[in-house]
Amino acid sequence: MGTVIEDLHFLVWGPWTLVLFLGTGLWFTIQSGFFQYRGIGCWWRETGGSLWRDGGERREKGTEKGRKRVTRFQSACTALAATIGTGNIAGVATALTAGGPGALFWMWVSAAIGMMTAYTETYLGQLYRYRKPDGEWMCGPMVYMERGLQSPALGILYALLAVLSSLGMGSMVQSNSISGTLWSSAGMPPTVSGILVTVLAGAVILGGIRRISSVSEKLMPISAGIYIFFSLVVVISCWDLLPGIFAEIFREAIRPKSVGGGVAGFLLSRSVRYGLSRGVFSNEAGLGSLAVLHGAAEDTTPEQQGMWAMFEVFFDTIVVCTLTALVILCGQHYGAGSTGLAHAGDGAALTAWCFSLRLGVLGEILVSGSMAVFAFATIIAWYYLGRQTFVYLTERLGGGGLSGKLWDKVYLGCYLLAVYLGCVSRLETVWLISDLWNGMMAYPNLLAILWLSWQVRYPISNSASKTVKKLNGFRLDKSGGNEYTKINKRE
Repeated sequence: MGTVIEDLHFLVWGPWTLVLFLGTGLWFTIQSGFFQYRGIGCWWRETGGSLWRDGGERREKGTEKGRKRVTRFQSACTALAATIGTGNIAGVATALTAGGPGALFWMWVSAAIGMMTAYTETYLGQLYRYRKPDGEWMCGPMVYMERGLQSPALGILYALLAVLSSLGMGSMVQSNSISGTLWSSAGMPPTVSGILVTVLAGAVILGGIRRISSVSEKLMPISAGIYIFFSLVVVISCWDLLPGIFAEIFREAIRPKSVGGGVAGFLLSRSVRYGLSRGVFSNEAGLGSLAVLHGAAEDTTPEQQGMWAMFEVFFDTIVVCTLTALVILCGQHYGAGSTGLAHAGDGAALTAWCFSLRLGVLGEILVSGSMAVFAFATIIAWYYLGRQTFVYLTERLGGGGLSGKLWDKVYLGCYLLAVYLGCVSRLETVWLISDLWNGMMAYPNLLAILWLSWQVRYPISNSASKTVKKLNGFRLDKSGGNEYTKINKRE
C-alpha cells in the first residue's frame, strides 16, 4: 500500500507538475509585464506599507452601521495563517536535508513567479464571487470554474479535493505537529494535547469567518514578528558565514545531483524538486486556496486582494522560509558533525537544534512555540477554506435532503474529529495522501486560471486606489457591496 501511495505521489508531484507550476507562473509574469518586479513600489504600498500608513483607518473599517465586517487586513492575516505553518519550519528543514542548500534557491524561484499565480487566482476569485442569501460571500476556484469556465463538474471536483485536503493537510497534519511539539517540549500526552487543541480550535471556528479573521489578525503579526526577530538575531550573529553560505546556495542550485546534465537532469535534480515542491507547499500559490481565503474581504477590489496575495507569497517564502533556511545552514556550519546529522530525519528537531546552538534553551522553546502557533493558525484558517468548499459541494449535489445548517454541523464534527485524530495518530501515510490531494488541487485550478487569464487586469498606476474598476465585461455593482456583475458590453 505504501509503495502505491509513493508512486502516486511521484506521479502527482513529478517533474511535469513542476513544469506546469513554473510555466503558469512565467506566463502570468510575462502577461503582467513582470509586475512583481517593476511594480514592487505599487504592491508594497498597498500591502505591507499600508500597515504603517493607515493602521487606524483599517481598524475603523472593521465595523459599519453596527455590523462587523472582514477588513482587507484581516483577510490577509487569515490567508497568512493558512500559508505560514509547518512548511516554514519542518518543511524547509526537510527540503534542505533532501535537496541540499540549493533547494533554497528554487524556493525563491517558486515564490518569485508564484506571486503572479497568486495574484491571478485571487483576482479571479474576487471577480466571480457572489453573496449568498445569508449575506456571506461564496468565493474560490470552484466559483470561477462554474461561472467563468462554465464547467460545474470541474468546480465540484476542485471542491471535493479541497475538502479532502482540509481534513488532511489542513487539520490532521497540523494538529499532529502541535501534539509532537507539546510532547517533546513539555511532556504533554497526545490525548491531552488532542483535547486541548480540539477545544481551542472549536472555540474559534464556531464564531465563523469573523472570529477566525479576528483571531488571525491578532495571532499572526505577533507570532511571525517574534519568530523573525530571533531568526535575525541568529543570522546576524553568524554574519561571517553568510558569504560562503550564499555561494554554496547558488553553486548547489545549478548542480544536478541525481541525473547528469540536460533538461531531464535539471528537472529531476533533488535541489529543484524539493525546492519547488516545498515552496508550493509553504506558500500555496497555484492551489487556489488563497482565492477562497480572500473571499470575505469587504470594501476592496480584485486588484487590491491580488496584491495582498502577492505579499503573502513574498512574506511566507522570501522572508520566513529564507530566515529558517539561513538559521539551519548557519547551525550546520557551526555544529557540523554527528549531532546535527542525528536530527536530519526530523525537520522540526533539526531547526530547533540549529536555533539552540546560538540561543541555547531559548532557541528550542522558540521553535516549539512557533510550530504550535503557526500550526494552530493554519487549522483555523483551513476550516474556513474547507467549509466554503464543502458548502459549495453540498449545494451543487443537492444536499441529500438535509438542510444547510445540518451539513455545517456534519463538516464541523468531521473537522474537529480530524484535529483530534491528528494529535493521537502516527501520520506518515496521511502526510503522503494529504500532499497528494494538495497536488491534485493544482491541476484544475491552473487549467482554469490559464483559460480565464484574459480577464485579469493589473494596476496601471502607482496607487491601487487609482486603478481601473471597469473591467472587460464587468462593472462594480454598488448595491451588492463590491460584487462584480456581468454586463452586456464594455463600458
